[in-house]
Amino acid sequence: MLITRAPLAPIASALRNNQLDLLAYINELCDRIDAVDPVIHAFLPEEGRRERLLAEAAALQARFPDPANRPPLYGVAVGVKDVFLVDGFPTQAGSLLPPELFVGPEAACVTLLRRAGALIVGKTITTEFAFFEPGPTRNPHNLNHTPGGSSSGSAAAVASGLCLLALGTQTNGSTIRPAAFCGIVGFKPTYGRIPADGLIFSSPSLDTVGFFTQDSAGVALVAPVLCQNWQNEKMQAHGLPVLGVPDGPYLEQADAEALAVFETQLARLAKAGYGVRRVPAMPDIAAIIERHNLLVAAEMARGHRDWFAQYEPLYRPLTAQAIRKGQGISEEELATYRAGRAALRNQLARLMAESGIDLWVCPSAPGAAPAGLHTTGNSNMNVPWTHAGMPAITLPVGQAANGLPLGLQLVGAAMADEKLVAWAEQIARVFDEAR
Repeated sequence: MLITRAPLAPIASALRNNQLDLLAYINELCDRIDAVDPVIHAFLPEEGRRERLLAEAAALQARFPDPANRPPLYGVAVGVKDVFLVDGFPTQAGSLLPPELFVGPEAACVTLLRRAGALIVGKTITTEFAFFEPGPTRNPHNLNHTPGGSSSGSAAAVASGLCLLALGTQTNGSTIRPAAFCGIVGFKPTYGRIPADGLIFSSPSLDTVGFFTQDSAGVALVAPVLCQNWQNEKMQAHGLPVLGVPDGPYLEQADAEALAVFETQLARLAKAGYGVRRVPAMPDIAAIIERHNLLVAAEMARGHRDWFAQYEPLYRPLTAQAIRKGQGISEEELATYRAGRAALRNQLARLMAESGIDLWVCPSAPGAAPAGLHTTGNSNMNVPWTHAGMPAITLPVGQAANGLPLGLQLVGAAMADEKLVAWAEQIARVFDEAR
């Protein structure tokens, strides 16, 4: 079976409390990687992975012999998207460029996970420079379909139980979309809420560190570790949130099947007592997406200026095309595109306040994962929320007729990540009880 249950929250608890032996768990995990990853291609290869992980696990045991003193992610196996710098691992960013170009201190978010007791299983495969050129990773639900991107390996690894938690990034839809395609939970916090030091940037104005788990309770466990100034008291949800459906051209980007499933999800939530309000929103979605794409291209061109000048033949076509397009964008145009982020965020905040809604709800992607590995799918259902820097989470609570997962995307107000995570757990329970 390429799909297996590996919910983070209960397994992390069992590891902390010695209900699950850490060394036995690591051996079982490595057995699964040996059996499954040659088919899924979620991780970059590593010689001696098992021996390294067992040594690190033994050191962790010696450091925390008393279960009462163990950190929250004690022994939790983590995959790290190969755009983060990680001590002891080369960084390739899904590219053919020399890894020696990408050196420096370990990414701050990786260090935070280590301090919380996590063990780094390995680097997960990404599209080239977290853009659109796919890697070899396959969707564990159907090997003939994309896992999504750019955090392809991270999503596939969590879905197939090769790790409990994985780091990703989102510039367009690179956390929410692959999570939805692979049938897991993906969380993209407010822009800047998780430190991005040690990241090979695609677009510094947009790149947001996110992560993947199989359960919403796992998101609630990890978010306080990674998100700056997390306030647990804000996670006390008082009553049910009012849900806003962004009606109009934005929602119409989803295909007929995804919209039909979305309507059944809304009906279930309404039956459970959630207020659902349809709010006309983002009539200019095409212009938002165009502005967003130009911002990405402009910042890629600037970030890759020296590398591209020296190694242009090593870049794949879509990445090179974006960089060349960005080279033609002026500083004045770039400033306009950057200013559009706050303008959209303020516009959506006003709509939320005027309509009395707490969360936006919408499909996580236009449909199920497309067939083939030549594309990672369409990110248009994610782009405006990323552009505005608002927190989003996808829950695996839908299914297409072909059996592939369909996600439900929840979007909160900027810096209201704590409430979003708490409400996501509530909403996930509604669908768990209905199964």
